[in-house]
Amino acid sequence: MTKFSDLNLNPKVLKAISEAGYETPTPIQAGAIPPALEGRDVLGIAQTGTGKTASFTLPMITLLARGRARARMPRSLVLCPTRELAAQVAENFDTYTKHLKLTKALLIGGVSFKEQDLLIDRGVDVLIATPGRLLDHFERGKLLLTGVQIMVVDEADRMLDMGFIPDIERIFSLTPFTRQTFFFSATMAPEIERITSTFLSNPARIEVARQSTTSDTITQALFAFKPTRRDTTAKDKRQMLRAAIEAEGESCTNAIIFCNRKVDVDIVAKSLQKHGLDAAPIHGDLDQSHRTRTLDSFREGKLRFLVASDVAARGLDVPSVSHVFNYDVPSHAEDYVHRIGRTGRAGRKGRAITISVPSDEKYLAAIEALIGKPIPTSDLPWSPSGAEKSKEAPETAEDSDKPRRSRGGRGRRKTQEADEPSTAKTEAPKEAAEDSASPQNAETARPERTYDRNERGGRNRGHQNGGGRIVGMGEHMPSFIALSFEERRGPNSSPAPVDAGDDESQDAAQSIDATPLPTPEEAPKPKRKRSPRKPKPTPEAETPAEATAED
Repeated sequence: MTKFSDLNLNPKVLKAISEAGYETPTPIQAGAIPPALEGRDVLGIAQTGTGKTASFTLPMITLLARGRARARMPRSLVLCPTRELAAQVAENFDTYTKHLKLTKALLIGGVSFKEQDLLIDRGVDVLIATPGRLLDHFERGKLLLTGVQIMVVDEADRMLDMGFIPDIERIFSLTPFTRQTFFFSATMAPEIERITSTFLSNPARIEVARQSTTSDTITQALFAFKPTRRDTTAKDKRQMLRAAIEAEGESCTNAIIFCNRKVDVDIVAKSLQKHGLDAAPIHGDLDQSHRTRTLDSFREGKLRFLVASDVAARGLDVPSVSHVFNYDVPSHAEDYVHRIGRTGRAGRKGRAITISVPSDEKYLAAIEALIGKPIPTSDLPWSPSGAEKSKEAPETAEDSDKPRRSRGGRGRRKTQEADEPSTAKTEAPKEAAEDSASPQNAETARPERTYDRNERGGRNRGHQNGGGRIVGMGEHMPSFIALSFEERRGPNSSPAPVDAGDDESQDAAQSIDATPLPTPEEAPKPKRKRSPRKPKPTPEAETPAEATAED
């Protein structure tokens, strides 16, 4: 069996490894360290938790042990997609360089530029950074990359898939062409692998296990349930999460709970805290100091549940994580491999539980196609009451005849009207029919009319007119309007009904009935309002046809 002493590492590095408690390298370490020490480019692909960080850290320290850094010109560069992963790589360098005088600097967001500038000005052997902050320092004229001898891209697939490709290309263009390049990742899609060929020169490909496989030390489970209502899906998922935690019992010493969205991270964390569970959120919108404190508390065992976005899914090494809960099924299948890889690390046993709803079927299919096997479905520790009722008590014939109550109680009101008709409603049409059949109302009865919504003048104009009454004219009705209505109704029609309480209207109606209808020549002519700005001469005479049209 290969040991670290057989890998031709620096004696001081071997001493630090021994003090850390390691003797035998992992397969990815045993395969990647020799070609790296030979000066070749390396493309390393291995499962999560197999020691990929040490695979490039140990040969880098050995190669950099000879030489000295110059101001503002780092000798090596390590690019990481997240701040937490960059800080973890920095801790690895601190562990393995304790007996060597190598300097390092960590360039990440959320930290003062001034402190980072002081480190760069002194000269560093190892520069660990995220792409954005690295370019910020370069554009400010505080950093030169022409002295980079070794360049590492950790979690390469994530770096090239997160939209970092333009930044990566620019950073590579700023480094010497003769540099040595390492790419390491747990997953490597074919399209991403084609991109790496532009950055690597005849690399040594070290693929320990099949790409995108999960560790055998991780027990996977799927809780697939169907919420009773769409608007209660989030609430039911939180209840399912708490039930799953209770079902695991004492075996769940600590856990990372992954959510797809940052807002869900905060909501789930507050929900767990409300129900007496020790939980804290971590995502990209929080201050770096807060994220660091939360992660340190989780590593030290002071925090039991870490609710996180995918910012914690890549490369974080917390050896004692017993469980991983996928509150949301990841939309990218590769993220599932990285998420559950936070447990079962370094040969330990772990358990990964995924909660899914019917809308996650396409994501589950992509995950199972990636890992090459189905995720075992487990019995639900809790199920919505509606789902239990539908399974245990099927609908009977009596239940099917009962009307369903719709939103707002409309179904119940309609059912009451159909089963128990109201006496007032049944008698009212009868009385209306008798009134309409009487001779007195036959004269004033008007045929029903269906009014169009878009008809000019409003849809209820006929009802407001009251069968001949002029509404909106005040107490006095101009005689020409009454005459025009009488003319349209004809000489044989009955007079228009007049309000009995209006004496003047009654007198006007009697005078109208007693007076014979005037001819068109004798009809009064209405006065037309004319604009004061442009007065027009009044016509001396009008033809009967014009008078009739104006009336």
